[in-house]
Amino acid sequence: MSSHATYRQPPRLEREDGETRQVGFELEFSGVTLDETADALNQQLNGRVVYQTEAELVLEIPSIGKLTVELDWAFLKRKAAESEKSGQPEEWLKPLSQAASLLVPVEVVCPPVAMDQLERLDPLIDILRKLGAQGTEESLIAAYGVHINPEIPTLDASCLYPYLKAFSLLQWWLVEAHEVNTARKISPYIGLYPEAYVVELIEQDQPDMDALFAAYLEHNPTRNRALDLLPLLAELDEQRVQRAVGDAKVKARPTFHYRLPNCQIERPEWSLADSWNLWCVVEALADQPEALDELGQAFLDARIPLIGVNRRSWVEFVDAWLKDHGLV
Repeated sequence: MSSHATYRQPPRLEREDGETRQVGFELEFSGVTLDETADALNQQLNGRVVYQTEAELVLEIPSIGKLTVELDWAFLKRKAAESEKSGQPEEWLKPLSQAASLLVPVEVVCPPVAMDQLERLDPLIDILRKLGAQGTEESLIAAYGVHINPEIPTLDASCLYPYLKAFSLLQWWLVEAHEVNTARKISPYIGLYPEAYVVELIEQDQPDMDALFAAYLEHNPTRNRALDLLPLLAELDEQRVQRAVGDAKVKARPTFHYRLPNCQIERPEWSLADSWNLWCVVEALADQPEALDELGQAFLDARIPLIGVNRRSWVEFVDAWLKDHGLV
């Protein structure tokens, strides 16, 4: 794909109120400093700085909206914010920020963009690439990725369940389709749903939200999932989520938090469309209940007692099945 590839449209493009669904992207990379990143985006996209510390900047970009550039280090962000609030900048923060840029990724957090206008983000990727941003493959120990935050069409169990079921059945295939980097596969950040949870989802028949909550938190009490549902569940009941995970980093919002894709921003042919279009396979399957039931039954049929489903065989089956059903 080129950096201006076509973005696939999901079957459900609108929320129940008729407004176009939105999606936010987060990109992690290294090779450039926080200031270099902010300066380039500011100058080339006619932006202006509306908030700044030694660890974080917020830019107002006319073509996109408010965009955050930050160092992905909670300690530094907290100390820098405290210093800014006090009005007495700590002299040691600047050199620490510069040193940190060599060790921790810079993260660009894009504002929500309408799903039918994602090409507005292409110039952002071009600027970062020309600046020298390096993504997932920059280091053997790096686990940089692209996070996608698609707004759920309706915040209820009848909508959420098919998405969860679709992703669960596709998760092994998606790892291969995204060509997930080895360093990211072995990192703790993008764990997949346990097979026992996938089976429980399939065997549930249109569960209500309480049942979805209970099963998810039992099997996945962590943010470190390829499809992290905690922000969405926290939007419904933040106290229940916090009782299960006790993690202040969980931020409530009515979106999925898809963490699986690599960030390959240094590649000339790479685009956010690479990541987005594969997520849209989940969107497409979730919108086809008969096909979803068929694939779920195939997963149950593929289980071997005491062993489970053979991952390699399932990926090969899913790849052919998706093509036969016109979903890829």
